[in-house]
Amino acid sequence: MRTAPPAAPPAAARASAQRMSRVDTAWLRMDNDVNLMMIVGVWLLQPAITHAALCERVDDKLLKYQRFRQKVVEDAMGASWVDDAAFDLRHHVLHEPLQRARGQSARQALQERVAELSSTPLDRGHPLWQFHLIDDYEGGSALIARVHHCIADGIALISVMLSITDGGQDPPPRPSRGKAADDDGDADWLSDAVVKPLTDLTVKAIGMYGGGIAKSMEMLANPQQPLLGSIDMARTGYQVLGDVAALALMPDDSPTSLKGTPVGRKHVAWGEPIPLDQVKAIGRALNCSVNDVLLACVAGAIGGYLRARGEEPDGQEIRAMVPVNLRPLEKAHQLGNRFGLVPLVLPIGIANPVERVYAVRARMTDLKGSYQPLLAFAVLSVAGLLIKPAQDALLNLFAKKATAVMTNVPGPAAPLKFCGSTLRQTMFWVPQSGHIGVGVSILSYGGGVQFGLVTDDALCNDPQAIVERFEPEFEKLLMVTLMLPWE
Repeated sequence: MRTAPPAAPPAAARASAQRMSRVDTAWLRMDNDVNLMMIVGVWLLQPAITHAALCERVDDKLLKYQRFRQKVVEDAMGASWVDDAAFDLRHHVLHEPLQRARGQSARQALQERVAELSSTPLDRGHPLWQFHLIDDYEGGSALIARVHHCIADGIALISVMLSITDGGQDPPPRPSRGKAADDDGDADWLSDAVVKPLTDLTVKAIGMYGGGIAKSMEMLANPQQPLLGSIDMARTGYQVLGDVAALALMPDDSPTSLKGTPVGRKHVAWGEPIPLDQVKAIGRALNCSVNDVLLACVAGAIGGYLRARGEEPDGQEIRAMVPVNLRPLEKAHQLGNRFGLVPLVLPIGIANPVERVYAVRARMTDLKGSYQPLLAFAVLSVAGLLIKPAQDALLNLFAKKATAVMTNVPGPAAPLKFCGSTLRQTMFWVPQSGHIGVGVSILSYGGGVQFGLVTDDALCNDPQAIVERFEPEFEKLLMVTLMLPWE
């Protein structure tokens, strides 16, 4: 499904090219026949907007981010961002009617179109993004956005999308340069600031309490340094070692119908928002976080779906790879990818909703203070340097250990305006890497929280059947919480 890379640009374009960071290169090369590395989002607008107004807004706001005018050129050493001399906005902002089959609702038709676009590669000869404006959706417009993950991660793209809404702030100006465009010229920010010190601490910890080879290496590397360091350093080193071992020795997921070999045909679904203040109230009553409550509902919905299919999830758990932001939010406009991954275990086999919340809270507590997000980022950095077969083999280690990719992103608390219309609902889906075939999205916006799901046809051809279980699981948890003793 991957299109051929574009031909080498002329010398003038090469001179102004920016090297792509190692992590972004890893995402660029992660496309495969069943999973494309695109972040796909939907905006539902009321009333409708015109194609001309959308083009004007994109030209005025989005294209101030240089990355959206640049295409990708690969070479033996990686890839570069190169200005697209033939850039044409008409290739990126498309206009189409909503195609509905007989008896099909508008939402079903839109979900079908989103699924189709999720499985359609972006043209590597142009900048890797597209907007599709859909007319006549529930009395307004629907806007489908597709952005390749190598351009930015979800947190950065939220910042971008906020900037193009009415009254959104432009990104601060950035100087042009030929360096890797990670963060104001510091392409190795994580390596220099975090990974290298952690590596040093790991070696020290092994040297202090481990085998003789590591101890000898430590002494040779730092002959003037005392062999024994601080207790904090030892604890940090052991934490890193423990997290490395946890990543390497994680068992494969419980076998369910949601884990298998995907075929590359996608289905998407989303539900109506749940009041955020009710979610917060449950969290306060149970002494849990909002995330604990929402993730428990996800686990319950998946468990109930499997039960309805005749599977027996009792006692089973599945693992979801959850992105963790590693950048200051005020630097989200710089684009690129700065997140790690943590494996979160979802207790799908616990039927009692309160017990399930506490099980999720315990698993979240275990992840606090973990270096696993940093280690996963380091793995992605290494993967960006490898040839694609070696990269695929390395990244498939993550895919083998998980059933789903899951994101939980806080959005604006108040509804936004776009081209004079109200953005009444929004949803997005992140890509699934390797052979993972399920993606769960949780997004808070405008006082509500909503769930979205993307699945592969071979694993679940009706994700709406899972989405429709989210709200009943929440209502069940709300009812049980209200029945608890007040004291």
